[in-house]
Amino acid sequence: MNRYYSLLMGIFLIAASSCKKSDYQKIFHDPQLYSNTVHELNSVVMGNNFTPVVASRNYAYASIAGYEVIAAGFPEKYNSLKGQLNGLITAAKPSDPAKTDFEYAALLAFCHVGQAVTFPEGSMKYYIDSLQSLAKDHGMPDDVRQNSEAFADSVSGLILKWSKKDNYLNTRSASKYTVNSLPGRWIPTPPMYAAAVEPHWMEIRPMVMKNASQFRVPAPPEFNVTDTGSKYYKEVMFIKKSVENLTEDQKHMADFWDDNPGKMNVSGHVQFITKKFSPPGHWMSVTGIAAKKANADFGTTVCAFAKTSIALFDAFIQCWDAKYFYNTMRPESVVNKFFDSNWKPYLQTPPFPEYTCGHSTISSSAAEALTSVFGDDFAYADTSELEFGIKSRSFKSFRMAAQENNWARFYGGLHFHNSCIVANEFGKKVGDLVAGLKMKK
Repeated sequence: MNRYYSLLMGIFLIAASSCKKSDYQKIFHDPQLYSNTVHELNSVVMGNNFTPVVASRNYAYASIAGYEVIAAGFPEKYNSLKGQLNGLITAAKPSDPAKTDFEYAALLAFCHVGQAVTFPEGSMKYYIDSLQSLAKDHGMPDDVRQNSEAFADSVSGLILKWSKKDNYLNTRSASKYTVNSLPGRWIPTPPMYAAAVEPHWMEIRPMVMKNASQFRVPAPPEFNVTDTGSKYYKEVMFIKKSVENLTEDQKHMADFWDDNPGKMNVSGHVQFITKKFSPPGHWMSVTGIAAKKANADFGTTVCAFAKTSIALFDAFIQCWDAKYFYNTMRPESVVNKFFDSNWKPYLQTPPFPEYTCGHSTISSSAAEALTSVFGDDFAYADTSELEFGIKSRSFKSFRMAAQENNWARFYGGLHFHNSCIVANEFGKKVGDLVAGLKMKK
């Protein structure tokens, strides 16, 4: 409740900036309010232990709902994603555009879908209630408010109906990953030794890709821990020695891009979990930072969130296709079994196969989406991690941030360097597809 209260107070501070009682447009047309609303969903996702891949689904459908409202409200500026995203064949139309506040409706549609694809039930109810109270208290005419809320419901229903055909529910009861002793095959890692996460995620319907294997990555270096001249052996030694000799900046880089949504901390017999935004949550935060720096208007801000979330969603599907096609062992497991049983990565290894790097894949995909909205050479300070006690880092462009992420996952001891490089290359291919969506006219 403290997190909710703080964010809600932020909304009321916006409202308090005007002394008029008919200032609802000033409140609801402020793009920062939309970014704050995305942050609220981000906090819900973090608080309820969604895995990064599932989190990408939460953000995508909510963001698309918000965008479809704006596209319907401002058809001279924006195109609907109808016919551009797989399976999305209809778009809602407002019954009375002249008496609909589309910014208010976009906020509500985002929240309605956001809470419908998360849990517990009604996870954003208090936030939605606060928005509706603001509309009443700050002079939104009853007919405008009612039309706007009705249109938000219409768009939400359409997007949720579409979402239910993406095969997500079927994957909830699909078979678990089979652990065996084949050389180089993934096995659970300490300290949780958790089961492999989402081994059927490649069966989820993509949004822009034709299928999960459209950008199938080449095979990783052949598993070989005996030939000192082999590429695999060299990759193992490279990460082992690098993690053993990290500089303070390399540690900061790794911590900054860690984004572990559920780190298991072990101190003697005591175990506890600490939470942070997951990788897609980090990039949703970056989107809000970029929109604010660019002084983007409401529509552009909504468009940026939608485009970025679609890039994240499809990039995870592409990456998970690679992970469970090759099923490769993590550096921690390789080093511990064949070279040094006491070696530990700097960061905690997440529970799924190594090749390719998920964070590198989605980061490069998101970077292309954001570049298509805000341009290349868009310098910014990423303050996303301040709320978790981690100093900010600055970048000259989104692509440079994605490239740094490659090294961060390597310095964290989570991925071989080759995996990060390949992930970045193929994530960019996904991002290029998303960047080509015809959203703005």
